Amino acid sequence: MATLPTNLDQAREQLMEARHKASPFVEKFARFGYAAKGSVYVVVGAIAGMAAIGARQGTTGSRGAMQTISRQPFGHVMLGIVACGLAGFGLWQFIRAIEDPEDEGADGKGIGRRIGFFGSGLLYFGLVWYAIGVITGAARGGGDDDAGARTWSATIMSYPMGQWLVFLIGCGIVCYGIFQLARAFRKHLGVPPRLGELDPQTHRMVMVIGRIGVAARGIVFGIVGVFLAMAAYHHNPTEARGIAGALDSLERQPYGPWLLGIVAVGVIAYGVYMLVLARYRRIKQQV
Repeated sequence: MATLPTNLDQAREQLMEARHKASPFVEKFARFGYAAKGSVYVVVGAIAGMAAIGARQGTTGSRGAMQTISRQPFGHVMLGIVACGLAGFGLWQFIRAIEDPEDEGADGKGIGRRIGFFGSGLLYFGLVWYAIGVITGAARGGGDDDAGARTWSATIMSYPMGQWLVFLIGCGIVCYGIFQLARAFRKHLGVPPRLGELDPQTHRMVMVIGRIGVAARGIVFGIVGVFLAMAAYHHNPTEARGIAGALDSLERQPYGPWLLGIVAVGVIAYGVYMLVLARYRRIKQQV
């Protein structure tokens, strides 16, 4: 009987040792993930900017960005690299949710943020699955994010109380968008990046780019949430929209091309900020 505690202690020590050895790989996965995420946002913003100036018809979202990447020279290779990066980012989000390396805590606010990290991880692994489908040819069509939003909202609404669940999800996304807008004007944009290696002027420029990007992302997510909530209110899944639909809705407003162009610049700025974070974000190596 005395050997049971000893065995447990040994198992705990082995687990801690394994986690310590994995820490450097976790940091590399996370940085690779931020770079891949930034690349996708830059493509989404660039396509929206082209639509704003009339250089192309329609905007796109994350799935459409992957389709665009796949159509370039060596596109499947580039998309495979992006997919690996997004998988790394999804893994990092799961670690943030479960292991809590950044000390979010176990109070209501901390639990809420960790649930958000977990949901984000699921979202990015969904994009990885879609990228695999594009590479293998299993994913057909043009990568319509709106179709995806309509499909999953219709599925949820087909269950009892599903309409209310979709409505609450929409409201939650609106709240997240408002939070992002507020965050853009706070002193710190989340975890402070390690920008001490940059000169003061470049540091200020990076922070301005980050604030513009976070604000634009907040606007886009807020619009997505409104569309989703209205789809649930009208019990009409066809009203649901993704990122592409949110950007398209801006173009249809008075001075739409100008609005779309401004937000497109912000989306590109967010992508650039993610690329900067890939290099300079503070990432705790212990997990």
